[in-house]
Amino acid sequence: MKQETEIDVMIADASHEIYVDKILTTIEEAAKVRGTGIAKRTHEYVAQKMKEGKAVIALAGDQFAGFSYIESWGNKQYVTTSGLIVHPDFRGLGIAKRIKDMTFQLARMRWPKAKVFSLTSGAAVMKMNTELGYVPVTFSDLTDDESFWRGCIGCVNHDILERTNRKYCICTAMLFDPADPHRAKREADEREKNNTQ
Repeated sequence: MKQETEIDVMIADASHEIYVDKILTTIEEAAKVRGTGIAKRTHEYVAQKMKEGKAVIALAGDQFAGFSYIESWGNKQYVTTSGLIVHPDFRGLGIAKRIKDMTFQLARMRWPKAKVFSLTSGAAVMKMNTELGYVPVTFSDLTDDESFWRGCIGCVNHDILERTNRKYCICTAMLFDPADPHRAKREADEREKNNTQ
């Protein structure tokens, strides 16, 4: 039934604030099911991302289907794509990839020289990141902006991050560096690999 429904993926705006509580509940429930940590966000924080045009939402008619947002750090030298979630009723339809692609393009358009990074414990997100040109890096390659790292405090795995002086955690750090001289070759190799499959 859901596959017959057209799903629109778009840049969110203030009119989408009505979905914020559903988004936050869906993120929290998904983290519980996976048994993984997630940085907690407030209603106001997510609503602000929408108002600033820094979020992407997927809707099936007027039903919430998926979400993600972007944020800049370290004086706009780094950008994250965060909070990627697809509602359980709409999983398996390729929505996560559509949202991820749009948030990545939005981040690149707004901050073309910034390094785009992602912290994730999910294999599907790692695969999508790799296809977009991200590479695994150490945490020291990420922003040192304290306000970013404070966002990890609500995660169940925060003690690991703290014990290791922010060198390790359960999440994998991945980085897209627009100035990386090897990026073009990796992207070409990835495209060729995908075309032969």
